[in-house]
Amino acid sequence: MPAVELTRRGTVAHLLMNRPEVHNAFDDALIADLTAAIDEVDADPAVRAVVLTGAGASFSAGADLNWMRGMASASEEDNRADSLRLARLMRRLQFLSKPTVARVNGAAFGGGVGLVACCDIAIAAEGAKFALSEVKLGLVPAVISPYVIAAIGLRQARRLFITGEVFGAAAATAMGLVHETVPMEELEPAVERVLGLLTKGGPVAQREAKRLALAMGDMTEQAMEKVDEENAALIARLRVSPEGQDGLSAFLDKGLPTWLK
Repeated sequence: MPAVELTRRGTVAHLLMNRPEVHNAFDDALIADLTAAIDEVDADPAVRAVVLTGAGASFSAGADLNWMRGMASASEEDNRADSLRLARLMRRLQFLSKPTVARVNGAAFGGGVGLVACCDIAIAAEGAKFALSEVKLGLVPAVISPYVIAAIGLRQARRLFITGEVFGAAAATAMGLVHETVPMEELEPAVERVLGLLTKGGPVAQREAKRLALAMGDMTEQAMEKVDEENAALIARLRVSPEGQDGLSAFLDKGLPTWLK
């Protein structure tokens, strides 16, 4: 079974992260499959909009446990290459030429928050929870940081990056990470309402409007490639650092890192 399922309903492409048994956590397969699906719909002139969601109870819980175990024992160079693959996924989603809608059906942690931030429109179920909890592992949300900061602003990001706290859908809406929060039973109708609005715009104008907004926000795909290189190097260095190794080992072994003992 693929880690990501791509289906088309008329002119809308639906991308379903399909690893519900691990809350749609990232591993190499999900990153590769989601990147490929994004590239495919971006090149398809019949696609007018893209909806991203998760199977089961969660949107995406961030990094997969076994994937993290492998990265904890990998070299700094391997960690850098791994981080660049995740960075490319985020960059491709951010600059996808079609309007994108995040259908946040449940928890979004770590990289899952990055995916939400990279979508043009985000609608969340009321029970959804969010967190940028990397500091609890001795790490930082490096590759997703430009997109999260663009979505919620520097002031909110500073708090959430350093506390790692969990926050709810209402807080996510107030800070701009999501645009609308609805009861779970109203999530699908809310997404459909937005898709209805998107069908009324000219596809060329929508593509240019998206490019305009990003450019006015000083964010271009070319500039982000350099930022991604720097952030991938940062997270790779932290993963192999003493504190990063301590935090990752404690998490994987269900223990406490040194700074909590």
